[in-house]
Amino acid sequence: MKRILSIILGVVLLMQLPSCKKQLDVLPVDQFADANVWADASLIQTFVNNIYSGVPHGFSCMMMASMADESMYNADFGSSNVTKSLMNPSDMSIFDPNFWAANLKQYHWATEYKFVRATNLFFSKIDAAPIDAVTKDGLKGEVHFLRAYIYNNLLSTYGGVPIITKAYGLSDSFAVPRNTYDENIKFIVAECDLSASLLHGKTLASGRASEGAALALKSRVMLSAAGDFANNNGAWAGGYAHPELIGYVGGDRMARWQAAKDAAMAVINLGTYSLYMPNPASAAEATQNYSDIFLKQSTSEDIFFKYFTTKVDQNWDGYNPGLYNNPNGYHGWGSNTPLQQFVDAYEMNDGTKFSWDNPNQAMAPYTARDPRFYSTVNYDGAKWRSRPADVISQDPVGIINTSFREKWNGSSADIMPGLDTRKSAFENWNGTYTGYFLRKFVDPTIDAQFNKQVQPWRYIRYTEVILNYVEACIGLGQELEAKTYLNMIRKRAFMPAITESGSALVIRYRNERLIELAYEGQRFFDVRRWLIAAPAYANAKGIDILYKLNADHITYAPPIYTVKSVQDRAWNARFYLFPIALDEINRNAKLQGFQNPLY
Repeated sequence: MKRILSIILGVVLLMQLPSCKKQLDVLPVDQFADANVWADASLIQTFVNNIYSGVPHGFSCMMMASMADESMYNADFGSSNVTKSLMNPSDMSIFDPNFWAANLKQYHWATEYKFVRATNLFFSKIDAAPIDAVTKDGLKGEVHFLRAYIYNNLLSTYGGVPIITKAYGLSDSFAVPRNTYDENIKFIVAECDLSASLLHGKTLASGRASEGAALALKSRVMLSAAGDFANNNGAWAGGYAHPELIGYVGGDRMARWQAAKDAAMAVINLGTYSLYMPNPASAAEATQNYSDIFLKQSTSEDIFFKYFTTKVDQNWDGYNPGLYNNPNGYHGWGSNTPLQQFVDAYEMNDGTKFSWDNPNQAMAPYTARDPRFYSTVNYDGAKWRSRPADVISQDPVGIINTSFREKWNGSSADIMPGLDTRKSAFENWNGTYTGYFLRKFVDPTIDAQFNKQVQPWRYIRYTEVILNYVEACIGLGQELEAKTYLNMIRKRAFMPAITESGSALVIRYRNERLIELAYEGQRFFDVRRWLIAAPAYANAKGIDILYKLNADHITYAPPIYTVKSVQDRAWNARFYLFPIALDEINRNAKLQGFQNPLY
């Protein structure tokens, strides 16, 4: 009987072989075959489009600004491990590839190298692709730019990394050493130059790489190469055995400053870009102009940017800057709230420094400040937008309310919380700890509770290039030239000209860069490039505001402002660079012994 069953089973299996073969030959319906991709111009462009997603934008729920001294992420979710310098090779915290924050994981070694592999695969296939030479050169220009951008992210976070220009197969050895900082800089610059030459004279769709984007990225890279971090000979690293991996160990720094100046001037000389609305007639106009730079679909400043639609990033942490950063009294999440240190960095509108020791300024801290302050920060008393239907009876005008007021109950005064505080009767869990909310990037004409904004994220804009040029001129001792260009930005902001020299000019320039590029993803890297991260990671401060009743129990005395600590932070010099994850070191023997300093 068993023999008969075996024969029957064998016959059945033989009958199934043709159908199995047919099933194995069926192409998956959700993928394209490799040969099909590289034979179709549209599919090749789609492949390139996917590489763009390796460049992290800043409109996710958790912004890089909250990882430095601009703001605080109110829900924490482990972000305080970063602001306390607690990252280590076994715990990359919010930068881990498995962390939910869509944009931050893209700074991780493993994530970025996946996109590096995509660029290398592209270059291994594109020459044989049956498409015209003009299209092919344009695509090559885009991918050289993207590879440069991704490698610059790696260099900025890890120091010298392995330069890989081939797409590895399963049989290849993955053991590769780190290249030096100098080699990485040269590679990235060469990629930028090649991209610029391939894209010269070409007009691609908005949001794609361009000659200007390649040259502007080169400007950013050359500024880093000339900076304090790269030219410290590894002194910050406490006797690290491989200083060539984290910066230069020789050479001519003045030549690097000159190269940085030349790179910025190359963008200026294109004549393609200009400061947006450079001659405002009033402070109010300057405030509106600065707001518009980040709310309009396009401006004269846009160099490299990312477009969105309302259907993009449907995940809850994807793209939705209005919802993420609106105050809780508007049913927003109030995610990235400005620190008091950041607010205090805004000058008075006459160019003098704000000080709590000045009694007149301390009595009205939000009066007569730099016009950009009113475009960037939602503070107590600021006019915003109409309240939601279930809140409007409490505030028919739409005024940010992060203060507390006494209310007479007949025998004593109760303390009543504002609508946008963490004790709000409407949504206290999304309230601000610092007493402020982000206004920059947030469109007041859109009800963010129900609708998404669609303005682009600006990765690189012309003002950054001007600031790069200014910093390079200061590094070369060309102070007159530096102030000429710096004051163009000041004029656009309706602020008086800077006249200082020497170290005072450096301080004014750095503050101007903080204010002008606020929340644009630059500060995290700037404080490292300048080796000033220690004070930038001091405990985060906020503000308490109390309106006390007068003796009539009806009217109020002037508010009492109390600066307070809202979050403990700490700096460890090792956090000038990310640690290389332990998994990466374990799988690549040539990384062993070459971990970053102090980890």
